[in-house]
Formats: sequence, C-alpha cells, structure tokens
Amino acid sequence: MVTARQKHGAAAIGGAVALAFALAGCGGNGKDDKASSAPPAAVTTSASPMASADPKAAEKRAVLTAFDAMWAERTKAYAQADAKGTQLEKYATLDALGKIRIDLARMREAGTVVRGGSKQTGAAVTVLDLTAKTPKASVSTCIDLSSRETYDTRKKAVVPLPTNQPRRYVATAGLEKWPGGWIVTTYTPEGARTC
Repeated sequence: MVTARQKHGAAAIGGAVALAFALAGCGGNGKDDKASSAPPAAVTTSASPMASADPKAAEKRAVLTAFDAMWAERTKAYAQADAKGTQLEKYATLDALGKIRIDLARMREAGTVVRGGSKQTGAAVTVLDLTAKTPKASVSTCIDLSSRETYDTRKKAVVPLPTNQPRRYVATAGLEKWPGGWIVTTYTPEGARTC
C-alpha cells in the first residue's frame, strides 16, 4: 500500500527528473546529450586578403620598382652611348654603374648606340633578407633582345647580333636598401642561361 508520504517523495523525484530534462534541453538543438556536451565546431571563415598577403610584398614591390628604374635609365644611356642626362647614379652603385660605364665607353669607341632597347620581362625577387644590417635582395629577370638593334652611327647601318647570341637570356641583380631606398649593387647578364 502506497502512503501519502511515498506519493509526495515520488512526485518530488519525478519533478527533479523533469527539471533535469528541461535544463538539459535548454539551448539544445534537438540532438542527444552527447552532441550538446561536445566542444563547438570550429568556425571557418575565409581569410581576409590582408591576413593572407605576403608580409614582404611591399618590400618586394619596392625592390622591383628600383630595378625597373635602373633598367629604364640604363636603356636611355645605351640609346646615346652616354650616361649624361640619366639618373643611373640614383639607382645603381659603383659596381653596377661601373660595368654600365665600361659598356658605354666601348660603344662610344665603336661609334654604336642601341636602338629599340633590350626588354626585361618576368622580373622576380628571388631573395629578400630584411634582417641583415643592410637589407639585401636578389632579382632574376629575362632579357629579350628581339627588338634591340645595335646601330653604327658612322656607317649608318645596323650591326647584326652575333649568330651565337641567344635572343633571350637570364640576368640577375643584387640590391641593397640604403637610407634613400633600394639600389642596384650588381648586375650580371647570364647569356648561357636562356629563358
């Protein structure tokens, strides 16, 4: 026989169980308790362009801009066989500038200039060391001679390129970051490496 006291205890237990189920269901998603006790799934968002960008991208652009500026001034100098009126000294140090000046002296002696100019394409920063006392970079590019002509100003004639001269070859440049910005310290045409 069930007494009133037993009925009251059973009701209290039943209420506690109901309350436990109600609390377990709060905020639930209708799935079992194991799923609700699992850690939340990781939220995936697409990374912002700034977060995934190369942290050295701005310096690489600055390196390539300096190299392009040196190349443009070099092209001007070769077109007149003289560095006068160019800003080569702004973009190239003594070593790189010295090699260009030797070329220009030879051109003046031979009475030649370069028309059309050599094009450089696909320039890329291959090394960038910003931790050095003087930051350093290396650039590799492809030199294209297809539109270049060496012109003899005395004979008024185009001088053909040597038959063994590749029309496209690799060149490399070394740059350093000075107080005024990046400057070309070395320039090395690698005629044996075609591109």
